[in-house]
Amino acid sequence: MKSGFNIFATTTGIVVTGLVFGVLAVLLQQAGNPGNMGICVVCFNRDIAGAVGLHRAAVVQYLRPEILGMVLGAFLSALAFGEYKPRGGSSPILRFLLGAIAGIGALVFLGCPWRVILRLAGGDAHALFGLAGLIVGVGIGTLFFRKGFSLGRSQGQGKISGLILPAIMLGLTVLYLMDPQIPGEPKSGVLFYSIKGPGSQHAPFLFSLAAGLIVGFLAQRSRFCTMGAMRDVLLFNEWHLALGFLAMLGSALVLNLSFGSFHWGFENQPVAQPNDLWNFLGMVTAGLAFALAGGCPGRQLFMAGEGDNDAAIFALGLIVGTAMAHNFGMASSGAGIGPHGAAAALSGLAICLCIGFYNCKRGA
Repeated sequence: MKSGFNIFATTTGIVVTGLVFGVLAVLLQQAGNPGNMGICVVCFNRDIAGAVGLHRAAVVQYLRPEILGMVLGAFLSALAFGEYKPRGGSSPILRFLLGAIAGIGALVFLGCPWRVILRLAGGDAHALFGLAGLIVGVGIGTLFFRKGFSLGRSQGQGKISGLILPAIMLGLTVLYLMDPQIPGEPKSGVLFYSIKGPGSQHAPFLFSLAAGLIVGFLAQRSRFCTMGAMRDVLLFNEWHLALGFLAMLGSALVLNLSFGSFHWGFENQPVAQPNDLWNFLGMVTAGLAFALAGGCPGRQLFMAGEGDNDAAIFALGLIVGTAMAHNFGMASSGAGIGPHGAAAALSGLAICLCIGFYNCKRGA
């Protein structure tokens, strides 16, 4: 099947995609995922890092099927519509670094851009500061774009190269089926499992995997991207992608209200830290890293499914960064920011600013 008219690339298509994402996220929460965390790309990659032993934070270890499905769904969509195009070679080490910084900054806030939406839809007022930080971070990125920022051109690569990340995700799916969680046990085979905390809260595996496949398929067709939505509004006053962002917020809000799971305020919010200065600054850092890398963490997974190895490198950096955040006390918790979180967020912001400045066209 080759790509022709793509209804999901239309205004109606992006709105429908956003509506579906919001509904699936809330249904995943109702089925067992943590509150206001039906789908969080950063948090779920952090859980995967714990599941394979890259960190030892016992409360956030689970091989999240949503992430596996998102990559595989995008891969299947790209294959079906003739859009699987292996490519790469655009500043891979910088992209890995940006992925790590994005993961650390997002865990200071405790969520990716998708979770900003879901926290707002659940009534978490702290998410307003995360949203503001995300807008500021992407806004700084647009200033670099106006100055000609670029990480360089990617080049076409052999077809086998684009299979690596989808193959890893397929392998992890098989690994989970071989070593499923044993109730009450923190380890099964080679995989680690949380028996308390957010990592122990999850929807049934097959439902989560199916939801991830749907998300990956629709996002690949629609080019859904939260960072791209903000960038397009700020740079071009173009609202196409932003309509998907708003539709996701709207459907999640309506469903939370119908389930009675909307609770507005700053107190007693699930998996949220109370220091709003660092909620803001953590997402400034993450937002700038997303912008410089060319997409939010979800979009990076979808592009990796299409064969984009630069996006795959970012995704691997994200996993490593989230593991580092917990190993080195940079991640926040419900009690507040981690002991090294402030230094990590500010250092990451400084590094992103340097990357932005030194990759602009001189004289632009």
